[in-house]
Amino acid sequence: MTLRKEKGWSQGYLAKQSGVSRKMIGKYERGEAVPSIETAKKIASALGVTLACLAGEASSAAFDRRTVERIQDIEQLDEGEKQHVFDLLDTFLAKNKMQAILK
Repeated sequence: MTLRKEKGWSQGYLAKQSGVSRKMIGKYERGEAVPSIETAKKIASALGVTLACLAGEASSAAFDRRTVERIQDIEQLDEGEKQHVFDLLDTFLAKNKMQAILK
């Protein structure tokens, strides 16, 4: 429910986007029913998150699907390319942390 509300979506809109009935979305949110893995995948896909994020069980629960896919793509790079990506990322992260400290 939190992810749906964060997006400003109604149960009906999530139902339309996921192909799951609004009635069942409501039951899942109230804890009256548990979706099958296939249904949970549809809901996660509609929300643009991983199944782990939807379940709230992974340490990467705050990552959306796009972030997870990018991390997986980075893992496919050779070590030199990977290091360049990490160096660039570290630069932006350090800048962001410094700006947060100075505020």
